[in-house]
Amino acid sequence: MPLKTLIVDDEPIARDVLREELALIGGVEVIGEADNGAKALDQIARHRPDLVLLDLQMPAMSGFEVVSGIRRGSHMPVIVIVTAYDSYAVKAFEAGAIDYLLKPVAQDRLRQAVERARGVSERRAVERLAQLQEVAAPASRPRQRKIVGKVGEEYFLLDASEIFAFQAEGDLVWIITARKRYLATQTLKVIEQRLGHDGFERIHRNALINVNHVRKISTLSSQRWLITLSNGQEFIASKRRAHGVRQLLSG
Repeated sequence: MPLKTLIVDDEPIARDVLREELALIGGVEVIGEADNGAKALDQIARHRPDLVLLDLQMPAMSGFEVVSGIRRGSHMPVIVIVTAYDSYAVKAFEAGAIDYLLKPVAQDRLRQAVERARGVSERRAVERLAQLQEVAAPASRPRQRKIVGKVGEEYFLLDASEIFAFQAEGDLVWIITARKRYLATQTLKVIEQRLGHDGFERIHRNALINVNHVRKISTLSSQRWLITLSNGQEFIASKRRAHGVRQLLSG
């Protein structure tokens, strides 16, 4: 699907330049332009673009006010700031922009920002699908939690039941299944909050395991345990998590 894009800038020449540059990037559809913030909000509400290329300095309503107005609505597109000023970058990222481009925009930087926006938009779409599936699950049976995993540029919806463990490595979190590893799209803390009552146990600051896939628990010391999953992968439970491991044994 093409990345539906809205260009927002009060300068006609700037809009023309962006439109021409976007035409050289595959998979992008410019669905409209706006020369002020009010029109931008109207078009975002009506056309629901995936990406908004947004200028900051505009009369009557600034780009930041546009972002604030979007957040009050139901549809939040990916925001990339395009401006001649380099002093608002931190504020832009805090407001939720995923990239910050300085005019005149180089073609390679615009392409990079578009591809980054495409990845964010696809991830959001997958997460929305997972949420809809949870909501649509019949009340007569437990809802099957869905977790988004990534391999390369592809996103997959995984059932919680097929996940053996989550393992953090620095800023990355890996999803471990019987035969494959996926890159998680959320932090280990967020995943634990979602799955902590669905049979998952935090046994280490870097590991969250599915209790249903535990094959063996071996004592290493009075408060340290070696946990072996049914795929043969092993984890060591830290001392501060030993209480949870003992609950597994008693259960």
